[in-house]
Amino acid sequence: MDTQETEKNDIPKRIYFATSFRRWWLLLAAVCIIIVGVYVFLIKPMAQSSAAKKGMNVQTRSVPVTAAAVKKGDIALYINGLGTVTPLNTVTVKTRVDGQLMEVLYKEGQIVNKGDLLAVIDPRPFEVQLGQAEGQMARDQAFLKNAQIDLQRYRVLWQQDSISKQQLDTQEALVRQYEGAVKVDQGLIDNAKLQLVYCRITSPITGRIGFRLVDPGNMVRAGDTNGLVVITQLQPITVIFPIPEDNLPQVLRRFKTGGQLPVEAYDREQKEKLATGSLFTIDNQIDTGTGTVKLKAMFQNKQNDLFPNQFVNARLLVDVRRNATIVPSSAIQRGPQGTFVYVVKEDRTVSMRPVSVGEVQGIEALIQTGASPDELVVTDGADRLREGVKVEIKGQGKETSRKDPNK
Repeated sequence: MDTQETEKNDIPKRIYFATSFRRWWLLLAAVCIIIVGVYVFLIKPMAQSSAAKKGMNVQTRSVPVTAAAVKKGDIALYINGLGTVTPLNTVTVKTRVDGQLMEVLYKEGQIVNKGDLLAVIDPRPFEVQLGQAEGQMARDQAFLKNAQIDLQRYRVLWQQDSISKQQLDTQEALVRQYEGAVKVDQGLIDNAKLQLVYCRITSPITGRIGFRLVDPGNMVRAGDTNGLVVITQLQPITVIFPIPEDNLPQVLRRFKTGGQLPVEAYDREQKEKLATGSLFTIDNQIDTGTGTVKLKAMFQNKQNDLFPNQFVNARLLVDVRRNATIVPSSAIQRGPQGTFVYVVKEDRTVSMRPVSVGEVQGIEALIQTGASPDELVVTDGADRLREGVKVEIKGQGKETSRKDPNK
């Protein structure tokens, strides 16, 4: 009886809790509906309106760029190579006789001409030798003269049958012996005179004197390996530089015609032109390790701007393309679809234009297809552009051939 009464008393409580739980769920659902409605009808339209205005501002804002005009003209095609200045002649001046170095008549760094006197070796030992040889020569000449007179007498006596043929033959041999002695004496005299000439050391070439290697007063010998001084020829001078083997056929075709191929020498930074010369010769083999072939260019070097063993950037002119379509190389852009340029249209918007690029020479590039003369192309600021974006041209390159239509 008690259990049944307890269950009867719990039924109203269960109904109450179930009813309260259902009411809370209905209230929560109503709040969610209200929040969704506010977002859909108030917040979202406002956000879309703000984004649209912002997008309009982006679309209407002009991107500052620099542009230049496509032009028609001639473009020179060069082959570049890192070269070394190499003199035609470098001579280590050495003594050809042994003796004491008496005088040095040059200054370090001086330009000397062929035949200029550079140094003097003590000549006195060779002067003594010359005197001895001349004395020996005089004695042997006297003997020869006496023997020749005797020979004439013997011939007369032999014809008179006063002496034997053997005596005549002996006298003829004696004359020939003295003649040989005279020739030996003459050789000794010539040798002594030659040694005296060698005592005066002269420059074998025209060039620039290096540092002095031996000071006056020192004993020098013909067998010394270092020599007295080094002379290097500066005018003319050559530059040896390599080019890729793929460019060799083009160079050979031009070289075989006999015409001169101009070569320019620039400094390390390729900003200052040091000298202008021409191609002199081509090496006889390709370096298989580097795939290059060496060329030698000749420069007159009248201002001595090129110095031996100096590194220079050599540029060989191999061809000139006439009436070509040229744009600044900075205008060429590259993407997944290939090379292209941004062309500025009359309404101040840009259009992406695919182009076919030929040779690129420094700040200029040859365009085969895709661009026409007098069109403006973007040279700076292209990284912020896309199709149809409006631009504001802040400056134009020197290549521009028409005015900006927006000014």
